[in-house]
Amino acid sequence: MSYVPIDWEKSVRKECKRRRYSDKTAKTYIYCINKFLDFAGRDLGKISKKDVRLFLQHLSDEGLSGSSMNVYHMAIRFLLIDVLDKKMWIDIKYSKTPKRMPEVLSKEEVKKLIEGISNGKHRLMIELMYSAGLRVSELVNLKVCDLNIDKGYGFVRAGKGNKDRLFILSEKIRDKIKDLIIVEKLGNESLLFNSNRNNKYHVKSLQMIVKKAAKNAGIDRKIHPHTLRHSFATHLIENGYDVSAVQGLLGHKSPDMSRCAVALLAS
Repeated sequence: MSYVPIDWEKSVRKECKRRRYSDKTAKTYIYCINKFLDFAGRDLGKISKKDVRLFLQHLSDEGLSGSSMNVYHMAIRFLLIDVLDKKMWIDIKYSKTPKRMPEVLSKEEVKKLIEGISNGKHRLMIELMYSAGLRVSELVNLKVCDLNIDKGYGFVRAGKGNKDRLFILSEKIRDKIKDLIIVEKLGNESLLFNSNRNNKYHVKSLQMIVKKAAKNAGIDRKIHPHTLRHSFATHLIENGYDVSAVQGLLGHKSPDMSRCAVALLAS
């Protein structure tokens, strides 16, 4: 039997937390649901599948992209089915989104991009992000205690999906990381990378670093930090690692993660 919580936003956050969704996902769902409820103009307990159809049609008429419509759709489904336990099957087809190949840099372009960064700490951040296949959020939250530099690996703690995963530390940057820790007198629980004001780096700061480096390197394409992650995966596959193993290193579900990690550590 469905129910209507006194504070549906609190219920959405609680269910997201139970499922180990990120705070960002919870905020996005709440934003989308508020837009839907404002459009429907009904009490939460009287919402029907017709309201959902009309809202999604409204978004389509407004020219919203297929991917954005899908986010709204998933948020509404989450509220009605997972939170309110409404016994309605919303069988509305998800909007199709054009499948585009992600932008990938060649190995030579990655080298030029890194060489185009004059700030030593910024260069090391990009080197680590590329060589370990890290997301920007994972890089800026990395702590000294997450690394075992001498053995050549580290851990992403509570990454996407709130999961830990192993990553490889390239031999070329291990001494640079050690020097950074010594020079900046970083403690075991310190963030590995801090700004000049001793604050955690913002994601936008990394975006600007990559954008400027791409310009300096003469790369006339739209490059962003996630491009390095795509490039990391592509280059591993080009070197003979199978797709499922690479997926494991990227933090996607893969039974071959350990095998790939061991192979890379031994190489």
